[in-house]
Amino acid sequence: MAEYHLLTIWRIEAPLEEVYAAIEDSLRWPDWWPSVRKVEQLADGNARGIDSVRRYAWQGKLPYRVVFDVRATRIEQNVAIEGVASGDLDGSGRWRFSSQGKLSVVHYEWHVHSKRWWMNLVAPVARAIFVRNHAQIMVQGGKALARRLKAPLVGQENTDLMASAVKAGAGQAAASASAPARSGAERP
Repeated sequence: MAEYHLLTIWRIEAPLEEVYAAIEDSLRWPDWWPSVRKVEQLADGNARGIDSVRRYAWQGKLPYRVVFDVRATRIEQNVAIEGVASGDLDGSGRWRFSSQGKLSVVHYEWHVHSKRWWMNLVAPVARAIFVRNHAQIMVQGGKALARRLKAPLVGQENTDLMASAVKAGAGQAAASASAPARSGAERP
């Protein structure tokens, strides 16, 4: 199975509570995040949402969808949301929220293994393309969130946390294609 460990950081000039609320309400992501095709509630979990399960269908610019379920394992208002994914991708996702002055800072870490046979088959040559597709989805998400909140997106970064391992194992081209992508100040 192909492994991916990716980090996205968004810096948005909006109240942390509003940023957190928009991310926490993933059932509404398809309303504002174009790559999110569908989100369904499969299980409610406890009163705080722990053990709730939601099914996500995503599609970036590439002609394929990935579908996976996420079971919430940690929900701490305005601090963190964590979950375990299973389906086309297996692994974990972690949202972290913090403030720096007027900025809300969102860290999203996605550490998964591909379960689709064809993705694993082509991963040695297409890994950088899959990583770039994820980065484009996250860039789109940061911009869409800023528009939704009517707030400036001050910056964002997308990093392949496995880039050095990829460089050692698969050559310079794949690693340099998945190096950090940064965007400067942007207005909604």
